[in-house]
Amino acid sequence: MFGTGRKDRGIVSMTDRERQKRLEPLQLVERYWRELAAERREVPLRSEIDPRRIENALEYAFLAERIAPGLAKLRVSGSHLNDLMGMETSGMPLSTLFSSAARETLSDAVTRVFAEGAMAQIRLSGEEGFGRNGLEGDLVLLPLRSDMGDMTRMIGALVTTGRIGRTPRRFDIKNVSVQLPDLAAISPDAQPEPARPAAKTPTMPGFAEAATPFEGAPPSGGKKRPHLRLIVSND
Repeated sequence: MFGTGRKDRGIVSMTDRERQKRLEPLQLVERYWRELAAERREVPLRSEIDPRRIENALEYAFLAERIAPGLAKLRVSGSHLNDLMGMETSGMPLSTLFSSAARETLSDAVTRVFAEGAMAQIRLSGEEGFGRNGLEGDLVLLPLRSDMGDMTRMIGALVTTGRIGRTPRRFDIKNVSVQLPDLAAISPDAQPEPARPAAKTPTMPGFAEAATPFEGAPPSGGKKRPHLRLIVSND
């Protein structure tokens, strides 16, 4: 930490600053979710999600579907999740990213997201071992409704700090915060983004949920902007 030389005054924690920088993708996803919820005063529809509004968080983001109580399957996943597992994660249970000891706690949080429309924030710690050094992470889970109105979808994001190392990387849970948003009074944490110019092509809402995942890791020599192919999708 850097300071001014005066005890307890003017101290800036570089650790806190780095963590806030790391959490920006999660904050972007949550802020967008809150904007959608504020418009309707209810949990947003999955089909309302426009990937262009969270472009800077796409590699960390994912969409999941409830397949059993406490169990969610990744429908679309960002390249960072693929990097953590060393393989394509679309189609896998979300619990695949967690140690066996952490899965019951994760299941409890997932159950509340789907059953109550709760928001879950989870602090993570990567399992260590040969070729696997310390890895810290943060996860946010936010409820969505299908086009039928049932709360069986979620949007989330997972960010980590540290070298991924030998894959797959799985996580233990350090702590969980679950809260019920007041949808009657919900408002975004920040001012909404300015309106964007109309696109030249018709807007097609929703993530693609076919086999095509988020854009994978870019080849060496240059970095691609993460993006999704948008198609019309009916739940």
